[in-house]
Amino acid sequence: MNTTHLIAAVFVSACLPFAVTAESIASEKHSFTVERVAQGLKHPWSLVFLPNGDMLVSERNGGLKRVTREGIVSDIQGLPEKLVYRGQGGLLGLTLSPDFETSNRLFIAYAEEGEFRKSGTAVSSAILDGNTLKNITPIFSQSPKLAGGRHYGGRLLATDEHLYIALGDRGNRDKAQQNNSHIGTLVRLKLDGSLPSDNPFVGQSGSLAEIYSYGHRNIQGMTLDNDGKTLWTHEHGPQGGDELNPISKGNNYGWPTITYGVNYGTGSQIGTGTAQDGMEQPVHYWVPSIAPSGMEMISGKKFQQWQGDILLGSLKFGLLVRLDMDNGKVIGEERLLDGHYGRIRDVVESPDGDIYLLTDSSNGEVLKLSPL
Repeated sequence: MNTTHLIAAVFVSACLPFAVTAESIASEKHSFTVERVAQGLKHPWSLVFLPNGDMLVSERNGGLKRVTREGIVSDIQGLPEKLVYRGQGGLLGLTLSPDFETSNRLFIAYAEEGEFRKSGTAVSSAILDGNTLKNITPIFSQSPKLAGGRHYGGRLLATDEHLYIALGDRGNRDKAQQNNSHIGTLVRLKLDGSLPSDNPFVGQSGSLAEIYSYGHRNIQGMTLDNDGKTLWTHEHGPQGGDELNPISKGNNYGWPTITYGVNYGTGSQIGTGTAQDGMEQPVHYWVPSIAPSGMEMISGKKFQQWQGDILLGSLKFGLLVRLDMDNGKVIGEERLLDGHYGRIRDVVESPDGDIYLLTDSSNGEVLKLSPL
């Protein structure tokens, strides 16, 4: 049920490069304000917080920005040389190494140029030195590179031991059921890019040992449960069938053999239906599609009534979606913002508990949500 209501608008004075308006929103469990922190970003894609409170924001067209809490935007120099901006590809996910405070190391996902205008998702590590990236080190390159500009995936998540790399099917759906490529998979590496010995397909002939799970169409959101154990992803379906999944190693998530979506335009069936033995069912799915993007399980430092709930963006409808979670199940869904701010690309809880959003446009914004 949609419970968003714009109920007030107040002007906030601050030393910002543009006028800021904070609007108040009423929801089922929290009233909160939405404040525009920064604007003028070119299709921003991923946001991470640095220890000093600044944000790094990737732009899909190949820019990397530092954004202060006051909204001052500056360029970061030194991006990977093979980065290519094509279709849905470009500069994509960011995540900090767990030891960032001492190492200044981060991980960057991007579309990488191959031969004959083919491309694929790649990941490099780098050291952030002021506003410059140094020691760029490639640690993953999707195989094979493919033509076209669709379904790169690109979300990253780092734990104390592992780096998870979310990928897409690159528009070649049948390859998502074939473990001899990275297409349609979730990859798990050690933080130095080496292979974990307990990955599910290590030593199996015909399967790539980097693969952690497979049968994915286009993973666009990834978050770790507050228990520190469960990895959640969501992915785009075709015409319908966006999915929320808890990930277990070695599991097959079905695409394109099973899906709750249908072929674009014709509405015809894809694969064998919605269920098959040996393939995972989503915990939650959307028909029609909302085109989810970005995802965060909320710790509740400030949004206490949202503790343990999942927030995600909707590109199609410009929504902030709250999933009411109970013991790993979705028991309710609330849709907020009503498209008022445009396409929501990323959702991040700041270290102090506010919620930050990225809007996906040629004049993209950083939005800050604070509870009243």
